[in-house]
Order: sequence, then structure tokens, then C-alpha cells
Amino acid sequence: MTAIKHALQRDIFTPNDERLLSIVNVCKAGKKKKNCFLCATVTTERPVQVKVVKVKKSDKGDFYKRQIAWALRDLAVVDAKDAIKENPEFDLHFEKIYKWVASSTAEKNAFISCIWKLNQRYLRKKIDFVNVSSQLLEESVPSGENQSVTGGDEEVVDEYQELNAREEQDIEIMMEGCEYAISNAEAFAEKLSRELQVLDGANIQSIMASEKQVNILMKLLDEALKEVDQIELKLSSYEEMLQSVKEQMDQISESNHLIHLSNTNNVKLLSEIEFLVNHMDLAKGHIKALQEGDLASSRGIEACTNAADALLQCMNVALRPGHDLLLAVKQQQQRFSDLRELFARRLASHLNNVFVQQGHDQSSTLAQHSVELTLPNHHPFHRDLLRYAKLMEWLKSTDYGKYEGLTKNYMDYLSRLYEREIKDFFEVAKIKMTGTTKESKKFGQRRLSLMGLHGSSGKLTGSTSSLNKLSVQSSGNRRSQSSSLLDMGNMSASDLDVADRTKFDKIFEQVLSELEPLCLAEQDFISKFFKLQQHQSMPGTMAEAEDLDGGTLSRQHNCGTPLPVSSEKDMIRQMMIKIFRCIEPELNNLIALGDKIDSFNSLYMLVKMSHHVWTAQNVDPASFLSTTLGNVLVTVKRNFDKCISNQIRQMEEVKISKKSKVGILPFVAEFEEFAGLAESIFKNAERRGDLDKAYTKLIRGVFVNVEKVANESQKTPRDVVMMENFHHIFATLSRLKISCLEAEKKEAKQKYTDHLQSYVIYSLGQPLEKLNHFFEGVEARVAQGIREEEVSYQLAFNKQELRKVIKEYPGKEVKKGLDNLYKKVDKHLCEEENLLQVVWHSMQDEFIRQYKHFEGLIARCYPGSGVTMEFTIQDILDYCSSIAQSH
Repeated sequence: MTAIKHALQRDIFTPNDERLLSIVNVCKAGKKKKNCFLCATVTTERPVQVKVVKVKKSDKGDFYKRQIAWALRDLAVVDAKDAIKENPEFDLHFEKIYKWVASSTAEKNAFISCIWKLNQRYLRKKIDFVNVSSQLLEESVPSGENQSVTGGDEEVVDEYQELNAREEQDIEIMMEGCEYAISNAEAFAEKLSRELQVLDGANIQSIMASEKQVNILMKLLDEALKEVDQIELKLSSYEEMLQSVKEQMDQISESNHLIHLSNTNNVKLLSEIEFLVNHMDLAKGHIKALQEGDLASSRGIEACTNAADALLQCMNVALRPGHDLLLAVKQQQQRFSDLRELFARRLASHLNNVFVQQGHDQSSTLAQHSVELTLPNHHPFHRDLLRYAKLMEWLKSTDYGKYEGLTKNYMDYLSRLYEREIKDFFEVAKIKMTGTTKESKKFGQRRLSLMGLHGSSGKLTGSTSSLNKLSVQSSGNRRSQSSSLLDMGNMSASDLDVADRTKFDKIFEQVLSELEPLCLAEQDFISKFFKLQQHQSMPGTMAEAEDLDGGTLSRQHNCGTPLPVSSEKDMIRQMMIKIFRCIEPELNNLIALGDKIDSFNSLYMLVKMSHHVWTAQNVDPASFLSTTLGNVLVTVKRNFDKCISNQIRQMEEVKISKKSKVGILPFVAEFEEFAGLAESIFKNAERRGDLDKAYTKLIRGVFVNVEKVANESQKTPRDVVMMENFHHIFATLSRLKISCLEAEKKEAKQKYTDHLQSYVIYSLGQPLEKLNHFFEGVEARVAQGIREEEVSYQLAFNKQELRKVIKEYPGKEVKKGLDNLYKKVDKHLCEEENLLQVVWHSMQDEFIRQYKHFEGLIARCYPGSGVTMEFTIQDILDYCSSIAQSH
């Protein structure tokens, strides 16, 4: 191994200015044994660099080559695998773990020892030596005597060491001084030996000469020691003297410390006592007010309020640690609790009496409101109770159980009171709507006799039902019957309807206007009196309210624990639901009555209710009023939809008389009435969209059922029914200018025009029948390819045949035929729509068109024949005009 070490030093490391300090023969663990050497080296130049170099024998020869080198500073862990048993395996942790197997355990230990020494000398780096025998590391530590500046530990690392440059230079100088040093080594060695002996002798003489001086020095040291002993004796005496002074000073210091501690404790005790006296002492006046204060007078309420606030401050004082263990503090706290309990009982009892008295006082005023459509004013009661608002806040924070009991009692008393007031109020409203007095009964019977109604089916439903039962009568009969009835009543049926509906609208508006401030005032009072916060949030439904009759307003709360904001808001809503639980049923009953009186009342109610809901939601969308009116609005909307559905159903059930002409259908006239009324009611209304949807449903039903009735009509031609009714619909939509029905208005106009043209052509028919047949034959020949000027050469269509046909239609016969046609049209058309002249003018135009068509055929097919009709266009105009004037 030494030979290999010298060879590696010479061939690999010396050229790189490196010294080889340790070497180990290894192979990689777990693989085929390919031996290599791990070498520990240092550089000869400063700064010294320490490396671990892997050297491998070349495959092409016997020389060695340097394969890889690691800096020792990159080494993190040396793992010897086993510190007790001999094991040739070890690991070196550089950037990754390298596993090696040494050729012998001794070489491995020598190599690890060298690594440890190099780390200690050059790096002082924290390299972890794992599973390495501590004895091996201790033996490797160099002693102080053997360590030298010139590198004594390097001699321990290896017995062989080369001369450095300085040593070589000294030897050369010495050898130059003896020329025969190389030729005669023995003479050179003998000379060196003699010089060494001379030096040893000189050293001995020097040591012997210094002995006298050593003796003198020893004497001086003995004298110095004696002086030191004397000084120590004096110091001991001084220390004994000072010890007594020290003990006295310690006693004085301890006494001063105790005095200071006593003063400090006295100051702290005084501070604690002053704190307790200042914060837990309640004035006698406050105690008297709490025990005997007058809760009926304003001055007494103010004194009780101040005393309650002072008591609350005393009870809520933040005691310092240990105060609650003091007997006086416990007694004072108990006294405060007793005062609080006493005053809370007095306050709750007094307020309960106030609630009961309020119910009696308000009941006495109900009689004067029984004939007026107004609700009693609760403002004086609220004003008197608001004087106790601060005391209620105190009760809420100190005794939530009594606060909750008061709240429940208030709801019980006030709910019964409001229930009587509101029911009486709605009874008055119903009386005013139905008119149950003697005069109103007579008026109602006269109205029913005029309209032919019995029961309470309402104007629209009743009138339509009567029409369905009586069928469609002739317009003349209806007009005569209507005029006679109107003369009897001195008032038209439509005037009665308008008056009744206006009256209902005013009453319904007054009901809502009375309820709205009542609910808002009560909700505002509850918030102020019971100290509940109102905040905007999503509205809840009445179904969300808990069972208030059970006595619980909310989930259980500890005494004195304030409610969260959301719970307080829910509590307000629940209290309002309990107090005004009869409002929604009474409103629904009133709405049902209004709908029963007249189904058109649902229009008024929808507009009024929508406006009040919109107003209430702008104030507070989560309020009781907003929620209740919203629920009632749903009912009103259902009644409105039901009204529309009933009208459509009645359209479908209409039956017409087989013996009389149809005229304007009842549901067409009723749609006009409905649209006119709705436009006046819904002007600037918030829920215009609901009306537009109803319009669309109704107009579709009208269109479908007009066509259905027209198809079933036997007395009146289909075109007349369609023409008259669609003309009426078009006129109605044009007059009312309903924007959502523009398309239906155009459609009605188109249907009216189409059926007018169809009726004119159908009724006019062929007034010159034989002449028409003649010219149809002429047109057929032309269509077959015969030229128009050659048609006269056809035997059946010559000039003689044409003259013969023309002679059959003199002016007198034409006038007679037109007169019969006018009478026939007059029988078909109704007088209400006044379309006779329009139809007659259209027939005149159509007759003239046919006349011009015949004249054109004569001119083209019989040119130069001189054949003409026996009457002119002017004659036709004169005939039509005279016939119209005569009728």
C-alpha cells in the first residue's frame, strides 16, 4: 500500500501541488467489484484546500487516473455503519450518498480518522460522524505537546514526510560550507557531531551560571510571602469590624423596607375602599324612589328612571379581582338585587294596570266611532306610555323575564282592543258598501228591478246571466225595454253602476287609509317603548311567526341578555301579527264582499291595494303592514284573474236567438265597458302590466267567440255578425288608444273590412244575372284564344244576342232590384252600429264597378256596334240616392 501511495503522490498529486495524506482501497457496494482508491489530499499553497479524490486504474495500462474530486466542505455525513463491530462498509454524503466497501476495516478506520483530523484543522465544519467509534475519534485528537506550528499533526497522519523548500535550502547552505560533505560523508557527520557537543557544553555552562541568580530570586519570594501574610491578618481584623456594621445596616434596611411596604399597602387599601364606596354606594334618595316612588306622575317617573339608572351602574360595576370575596361587597350586591327585584315588580304591576285601564278607556270611545268610518286614535295612550320607555329599557337589560311578561300582557290586552275596534270599523265599511238602511234597501231593489238581477251576483255577472237566459233579442225590442225601465227609475243603469263603484272605491280607499297610519303608529310605538331596533331586511311571511299565544316571543334568552338585531326585528313583526291578527281576515272578507257586490270592484281594489303596498314597501319592506298588504294583494289579484276568467267563460256560454237578428254581441259591449272602466281606474297605476295581460286574454276570447257566434247564427248572415262586432271592437280600441292592443286593433279593422267586402259581394250577387252570364261566356271564348274583336262572329255571342239581353234590364227594373236589396240589408243590420249607409255605399261602388266592367267588354268585343246599356252610371247614383232617402 505504501508503494501505491508513493506512486499516486508522484504521478497524480505532485503535478497538481497536492499532498496525499490518506488512502483507502474501495469498491462500490452491491455491484461487481471494480476497485478504486479514495484519497484525502491537501494543497501545498495557501489557502489550503482539502479534497477527497477518487482514483481509478486505467483500463488501457498500469497507470492511474484521477476520476472525480469532492471538496471536503461539501461533505455532510460520514456513516461508518457500525461503531462496535468491524464492518468494511461506509457511506459518504456529498450532494448524494456514495456507498463504499473498503478492502479492510483498518484502512476504513484510518481514512475516517484522517477525514476527522482534516475537518478539525482546516474546516471546523459540522460534519456528522455517524456510527463511528468515539475511541477512534479521541485517539485521533492530537495532544498539545506534540502539536507544533510547523504541522506536528501532519507527522501523526503519516510517518513519511517530504522536506519543504526552506529545509532543503538550509541543508544546501550547510553542505556548501563543507566541500567534502558529499565525497566524505563520515568526515561531514563527525564534524556535525563535534559542533553538537560544543553546543551542549555551552548550554550546561549557561545553566550553572544562572543558579546563583535563582537563589537570590527565591529569597526575595520568601520575603514577599511574609509581607502578604501580615496584610492578610490586617484585612481579617478589618473584616471583623465591618461585619458588625453590615449587620446593623441590614437591620436598618429591612426596617425601612417594611415601613415602605406598609405605606404602599395602606395606599392600595384606601384606593380599593374609595373605589367600592364611589361605585357601589346608592344614594338614599334613589333607594326611596325605587321602593316608594310614584310611577303615575311625570316627576315620579323621572326620579324612578334616574334611580334605576344609578342602580344599574352600581350593579354593572367591573369589580377588581378579589372584591367578590368581600362580605360587604356580597351584602351590597344582594341589597342591589333585592332593590332591582322590588322595583321590577312594582314597574311591571303598574304597567299592567295601565294596559288594562287603556282597554277600558278605549272601549268607551268605540260607540262614537260606530257610525263613522274612522278608527280610534291611540296617540294619547302611546304618548303616556312613552314616558316609561327608559324604564322599559332598564327592565329589558336587568330582568328579561318580567320584560317578556309585560310584552305578552301588552299584546293580549291590545289585541283584544284592536280586534273590537277593527271589527266594528269593518262592519261600518260593509254597511256603507251594501247600504243596509231602509233607503238603501229601496234603492237597491229599484236597481235590481232595472237590471233584472236577483241575489248578489254583481252587475257584470248578473247582466250577462240574464242575457244568456233571455237570449239575444232584437235591437229594437231591447231599446224599447231599456228606455221604459230608465223612465221608471229616473236614472240609467250605467249611472247606478258608476255611482256604486265610485262609492265602493272611496270606502275601500278610506279603509286602507285608516289602517295604514294605525299600523305604522303602533309599530313605531312598539319599537320605541319596548326598545326594539327596526332595520331593513328581507320580509318574512306571517307563517314564520311562532306561537305567540304560548307566551314565548323568541327563543330563550338569559336574564339581562339583549336580543340580536335580527331577533328584535322578528320580535316587532311577531308582536304586530299578534296585535293585528284580525286585519288580514277582515280585509279578505271585505274584498270578498266587494267582489260579490260587483266583480268589477276587483279592478278598483287591485289598483288601490297595489299603491298602498308600494307605499308601505318604500317605508319598510319588512314591516307588518307591508307583509300583510302584500298577502291581501295576492287575494285581490286572484279575484281580478277570476273576474277575467268569468268574463271569458260567459263569452263561451252566450247563446243567440234563432228568430231575431244578432247585432252587437253582449260580451263585445261588456268588453267596451270593461276597457273604458279599466282605463279610467288604471291611469298611472303601478300594476299596469296585470291589466295588459288581462286585455290580451279578453280580446282573444272576444275574437274567438264572435267568430263562434257568427258561425252559429241562422237569422243574421255570418258576415254581418263579424262585420258589425269587429267594427265595434275597432271603434272601441281606436277611442281608448290601448297601446298593448295595437296589433288586435289592426286585426279587428282588417276583419271588419274583409267581412264588409264579403257581405257586399254576397248580398249584391248578380243584379244583371243574364247579362253577367252572357259576358262570362265572352270571357271564356277569349280565354280559349279567340280574339276579342272576333267574339261578335260567334253565333251565341253576336250583336243580336247582346241587344236581346240588354233589353231585359231597363232602368225601371234595375231600380226595383236595388230597392229590394236595400230592404234586405236593412233587415240584416242593427241600428246600434249604424252601418247601413256604409254598406249601401259599398254596394253602390261594387255595382258601378260591375257596370264599368260590362261597358269595357262591349267596347273591346263589339267595337263600332253602337250597343249600350239602357241606364248610365248617373242613373245608378240617382237610384241609390233616392232609395236611401225614401227609407
